[in-house]
Amino acid sequence: MGIELKKEFKKWLYMPVFSLAFMAFNTAQAQDQPSSEDADLAQKLANPLASLVSVPFQFNYDDGYGTANGKKSFFNIQPIVPFELNSNLTLVTRTIIPVIWQKNISGLSGSQFGLGDTTQSFWFVPGPKKTSLGTFTWGVGPVIQWPTSTNALLGSGTLGLGATFIILFQKNGWTYGTLVTKIWGVAKTRSGTPDLNILLFQPFLSYTTKTRWTFTVNAETSYDATAKDFSLPINLMVNKLTSVGSQKVQFQVGGRYYVNRTVGGPDGWGFRFAMTLLFPG
Repeated sequence: MGIELKKEFKKWLYMPVFSLAFMAFNTAQAQDQPSSEDADLAQKLANPLASLVSVPFQFNYDDGYGTANGKKSFFNIQPIVPFELNSNLTLVTRTIIPVIWQKNISGLSGSQFGLGDTTQSFWFVPGPKKTSLGTFTWGVGPVIQWPTSTNALLGSGTLGLGATFIILFQKNGWTYGTLVTKIWGVAKTRSGTPDLNILLFQPFLSYTTKTRWTFTVNAETSYDATAKDFSLPINLMVNKLTSVGSQKVQFQVGGRYYVNRTVGGPDGWGFRFAMTLLFPG
């Protein structure tokens, strides 16, 4: 990857992406007309197990790393694709491909740009059930971490296997539940890398209005069993479903605060912006 290309990527990650996205958002607002179908679609988007093809592009920024106040920007490409196996069982797949730019995240370690490790989750989802708490949906299945990181500071480079499950309820615009994922390392591609043994616990709560705004709070707790350390960022996000021409798009903007940080990990406030392309059947 040439220096000039890295510089261009770095520029592209920041204000231009925000400016273009909000320009598209404002343009869409001018031609956007609410509909009950869109309200239902916005509610589906709050459900990570919905039978809906979508492609989120998610930008994140954190700083406060290590002793040199390092910073990291990462752009996640995470397509979600469901497959109907039969009338009462769906396989929902999600792939997270992180593209990372970072500087001095481990002392004066300089800058790195490239891919992180890719995570693929597979949830087998039975049909939803009506309960007094709302419509109940759950899914369980395997998760794989692929060693795609291009630098030792961008990812462990360890092949990981594990399990993941989600439970959630939806009622009167509310969505609440939790995602739990456990990954163990099974094969290292780099010598000297710590053993991979990670637990992710992510409770979430959101409310979707009839005008397709969704307000979300969640926690993305990550526990490293090898280091016996954990991080706990709390995310607050606002989402808006709209249309750009004939394309359904959801925009998201939000911030997060690290209630607890790992040793050398990010600290204080972080930022997230996302744009999700939707392909309803």
